[in-house]
Amino acid sequence: MSPADRELNYREIITKAVCGKGRKFSQASHAITPAQQPTSILGCWIINHKYEAAKKGDAIEVRGKYDINIWYSYSNNTKTDVATETVTYTDVVPLAMQDKNVVSDQLEVVARAVQQPNTLEATIASNGTGVDVQVEREFLVEVIGETKVCVYVNPDGVSDDWDEKVWDYDVEDEDFEDLDPNFLMGDLEE
Repeated sequence: MSPADRELNYREIITKAVCGKGRKFSQASHAITPAQQPTSILGCWIINHKYEAAKKGDAIEVRGKYDINIWYSYSNNTKTDVATETVTYTDVVPLAMQDKNVVSDQLEVVARAVQQPNTLEATIASNGTGVDVQVEREFLVEVIGETKVCVYVNPDGVSDDWDEKVWDYDVEDEDFEDLDPNFLMGDLEE
């Protein structure tokens, strides 16, 4: 078969695919000032998390906000109240994997909170009137765009015995024991 004949057996297909991927774990500290001077912290939780993501250069910028609710006691532990504050954040997620062969400028960005904002610790600040809240969150982002893939085309077409062909690719459970689960993901964490 000549090189020209071999070329005829390949097709370039334009398809949508994941063209970029990244992951970022973040920790943040927020200072909240309740209406009363707190005696003790009884609980702290985060609700109403909302975010959106956009491509900025070679990274994805995730902008979001959430409400921090602090249940605390005051007046020498004789009364309780809840302080609520909405905080905003911006996380820049670098793309650890990025395909430079994208054929279109129209890209779709998908961001998923792997770890929703979560309170690590809430303590009374050293000034005695505020509360310091430590928060963690983690995002996985993907960029989806049009790219080219090259596929081989069988010049003889599909044979009639294709459905009858025996595909002997049985895999035993033991074959999976030595697999590295992070092999395809690579080192995406910072």
